[in-house]
Order: sequence, then C-alpha cells, then structure tokens
Amino acid sequence: MIITISGLPGSGKSTVGKIIAEKLGFRYLSMGDIRGQMAMEKGLTIDELNTIGEKEDWTDKLADDYQKKLTETEDNLVMEGRLSFYFMPNSFKIFISVDPDEAAKRILQNKHERLDEKAVETPEEAREALFIRLESDKKRYLKYYGIDYTDPTNFDLVIDSTKLSIDEVVSQILDKLK
Repeated sequence: MIITISGLPGSGKSTVGKIIAEKLGFRYLSMGDIRGQMAMEKGLTIDELNTIGEKEDWTDKLADDYQKKLTETEDNLVMEGRLSFYFMPNSFKIFISVDPDEAAKRILQNKHERLDEKAVETPEEAREALFIRLESDKKRYLKYYGIDYTDPTNFDLVIDSTKLSIDEVVSQILDKLK
C-alpha cells in the first residue's frame, strides 16, 4: 500500500506522514525535503526554486519523475508531497487543510526546522510567505499538469487540521485506513 499526503503549508502533513509511516512500519519520504535539498544544493531557498519553476519546468520535473518511478518500485510507503496523489494514482490519497492564520502560527513555531525556507519573524511575514508559496505552486501545477492540487475531489480523505491535534489527525487517518 502507498499512502500519499498532500496539503497546505503548516497543515501538519510532514509530522502526520512520519507518524503514520512509523505506526504502519512503512517507509516515509517527503517531496518537500527532496526539493528543499535540491534548492539548498543550488544556493537557493525553496521559494526561489519555485519562482524559477514558474518559467522552467526542470525544478518540478526532477522530483515528479522520481515519484513516478517510486510507484513502480515501492510498496509500504508514505509519500508526502503536493502532487504525490497525482503521480501515484493507485495510492490512498489524503489532503490536509488548515486555516491560513493557524498555518502562519505553526510555521513560526517550527521555523528553525526548515533551513530551505526564507526566514520569517512575524505572523504577517509567515502568512505572506504562505500566500506566495501557494500561488507559485498553483501556477506551476496548472501550467505543467493542468491540475489544482487543492481540489478535494482528488482525494480519498480530506481533513481540516486547524482545530485538531496531530494525534487526532493521525487517528482519523488510521480509522479510515481500516
């Protein structure tokens, strides 16, 4: 079984994905981590890489081709990434949403964990960075694939994590998987 987790920045998808993988004894991979590493290797932030990606498809295609290959070779995998559901069509597809104000608060609390992201110091800066990232993602995905990754009809399970703890989100997912 492959489980894909997509969602909005700050929704908890990475944390949830790691916990689900651990509980099920699955491998966990994050496309955000892979793309973040790619950005840092090029001396860029993830936002700078995304901006380049609005004009040059290589920034997405490398990661997307990697996901396609995993579909053919992997099982017992939790893959976290905005378009993982699209490149792994036989997966159990999860989308985690969150209110933008809550997302900004969470990103500020965890800013030390993401070295590939532009540093933000205030809720307003965090919210603006979220907006810029979401707009860039939507623009690139519509341009290259003709899809809106936030469309709930793409997913088997949609969860709003705004007022839920990580444990509550994990519990809802595990209940649905049964």
